[in-house]
Amino acid sequence: MTNAPTGGDAYLDPYRRSHAQHGAGFDVTLWANPRSQRLRFEVFTQMHFFGGRRVLDAGCSRGDFAAYLVERDIPFARYIGIDALCEVVDFANKRNLPRCEFHCGDFVTKPELLRTGEPDVVCISGSLNTMTDTQVFAVLGAAWAAAGQTLMFNFLSDRAAPNAPAQVDYSRRLDTMRLLDWALSLTSQVQFRQDYFRLGHDATIVMEKAGPSK
Repeated sequence: MTNAPTGGDAYLDPYRRSHAQHGAGFDVTLWANPRSQRLRFEVFTQMHFFGGRRVLDAGCSRGDFAAYLVERDIPFARYIGIDALCEVVDFANKRNLPRCEFHCGDFVTKPELLRTGEPDVVCISGSLNTMTDTQVFAVLGAAWAAAGQTLMFNFLSDRAAPNAPAQVDYSRRLDTMRLLDWALSLTSQVQFRQDYFRLGHDATIVMEKAGPSK
C-alpha cells in the first residue's frame, strides 16, 4: 500500500461529489452496481452468523446492508449505521427498517463512534477504499477494539488478476498480505475470501475474538 496524498477528510470527497450529482440514489454509495454490492453483503452473511447480534455498520450510507439483512429475515438483535454524510443518514432513517437506527458522524476522526450500542459485530463494507494506509489501520484498530466479538471488512485487493477492472482515481487497492498479517497478529481466528468475483479484485477478512479455551 502507498499513502495517497490527502488532507483533512478528503476520503469523504468522492461521496460528497456523488451526492451532489445523484442525491441519495444508489450511485452515492460508489458501488459499481447493486449486484456487486449485494454479492459483498452475501459474503458477509456466509462468513458470519448474525443471529442475535448487535451490528454496527461503519460507513452505512443509505442503509442498504441493513435492508439486505431485513429482506433476508436474518434475526440480528440490533443494527446501528454510522455515516459521515448526514443526507444519506436521513434517507436511511426514513426507510423505517425494523431494529435499525442510523447516526451521522465521522468514525475516522471520532473513532469512539464505533462503540455506539456496544456492538458484537463491526462491519466495514467499501469504506476503506478512499483512505490512506494510516487511516485504514487506525480505523481497523479502533473497530477491532470496539467489536465485542467480530470485525469484518472488505477492500479492493492488490492481488487481483492482471486483467481485473481498473479502479477509478479516488479508490485504492490495498496491500492484501499486509492486512492479513495485521489481522493474524491480533487473533488466530481469521477468515479470508477473494473468490466471489471471477478476477479476485475484492477481498473480505473476518476476525473473531477467541473465546475461553476448552
